[in-house]
Amino acid sequence: MLQEIFYWVFNMSITAALTGVIVSAVRKIQRIPRRVTVFLWIIPFFRMVIPFGLSSHFSLMWLLSRITTKTVVIYEPYEDVSFTVTNSIMAADEYFPITYRTSALEQVFTVASVIWLAVFLAAAVMIMAIYLMSLREIKDAKHVRGNVYISDKVSTPGVYGIIKPKIVLPAGYDCCNQELILTHEQIHIRRADNLWRLLAFLTAALHWFNPLCWIFLTRLLADIELSCDELVLARLGETRAKEYACLLLENCKRKNVVSSAFGGAKIKARIKNILSFRKITALSLTAFAVLLTVIFYVLLTNGG
Repeated sequence: MLQEIFYWVFNMSITAALTGVIVSAVRKIQRIPRRVTVFLWIIPFFRMVIPFGLSSHFSLMWLLSRITTKTVVIYEPYEDVSFTVTNSIMAADEYFPITYRTSALEQVFTVASVIWLAVFLAAAVMIMAIYLMSLREIKDAKHVRGNVYISDKVSTPGVYGIIKPKIVLPAGYDCCNQELILTHEQIHIRRADNLWRLLAFLTAALHWFNPLCWIFLTRLLADIELSCDELVLARLGETRAKEYACLLLENCKRKNVVSSAFGGAKIKARIKNILSFRKITALSLTAFAVLLTVIFYVLLTNGG
């Protein structure tokens, strides 16, 4: 049973890697704002956790199935509608249950599945421990107002927690631009970014053997911050871009990866994105919506 799970996880990882490379290429198009491209990361991470998909002749997987991969039908409710999985490894002759082509392949997947599960569980425990430690760190934070707290154990403003998230400011923090900081953190809370961060880390841990998944994770985290910066300026006005960029430079240290801190890595990229911010017109918004719909359809559907 475990080796069968790992067989499909390995297949999902290959498909996710392919879609993630395409998403990485699309996000390099500078005319597309990060508050749009950030949604594209749903595709590779969805591919990492859901093995099946609706079949379509307009799918990238359908095109690849004509060349290298094999499509396995798992459910066909109607004649022209089916749910399939993509088999990129093609190391099995039968799939329910899996019958490997050789006994050597079966032994390889048996051993590999045990190693995979052990490392995943260890990584998951470590990620959850870091998350719980971050909550314990601000346990004694003093309440200021609403969901805003202060603590002498943090060095930069950030959002901590998932169920009842708190905005925690450093003790003695004196900033005349708190409106920008609080708006930034409130957007993180409204979008449940801490939850998506945690799920993204756990998903990458599930595919720890695939280095591309960790690269996609870092790009997702970067796009979360970049898109949040854009939403702040969209709300408060692009005239405050320089003020916002200067404030970011003052808070460029991050305490941990599971909280949404105001500062952080990729400062140069964030400042460049802030200073080039432009509001999205209604026409552009429509065009981006169409583009996202097409990309989602092509990359999330499977071969028929």
